[in-house]
Amino acid sequence: MKKSKIIVMLLLIIISVMAVAYSIFATELTLNGESKITKNWKVKITGVEVKEVSDGCNPGEPEFTDTTVAFSSELGKPGDKIIYVITIKNTGNIDAVLNNVEFTPDDENGSKAIVYSTTRPSDNLKTGEQTSFTVTVEYDKETLEVPDVKNKEITGVIEYIQK
Repeated sequence: MKKSKIIVMLLLIIISVMAVAYSIFATELTLNGESKITKNWKVKITGVEVKEVSDGCNPGEPEFTDTTVAFSSELGKPGDKIIYVITIKNTGNIDAVLNNVEFTPDDENGSKAIVYSTTRPSDNLKTGEQTSFTVTVEYDKETLEVPDVKNKEITGVIEYIQK
């Protein structure tokens, strides 16, 4: 029994010495850091203008935000057309590249007499550069009678991504 007490005492002394030695030789290191994003991604719509209007047509008042354009036009007779020019600008400091362009007129529910056509904006849009594209709405000149459905919508997506 005396031997086991001595062994326990020795173990306690060794553990105590190890704890003191560890605390003397241990050093706590601290790392503090901060990261910032200094680049700004901002490709946006900066304008909509009416470029051409046939006599007797009403181009309405086109409205836009940074990411949307809305217009409501009125056409009078076959052959009438209105052309809208939409301007996009890269106001950020990251170059952009065109990833997707898709214009979808509502051919299923809309008037067959209304025809939309569009051009494509630039594929590359460097910092500070701008591009434009057109949306043309036209009353089909081949239409011989007034259609029952007199309106048609178009939806468009123009997607730029970081270069």
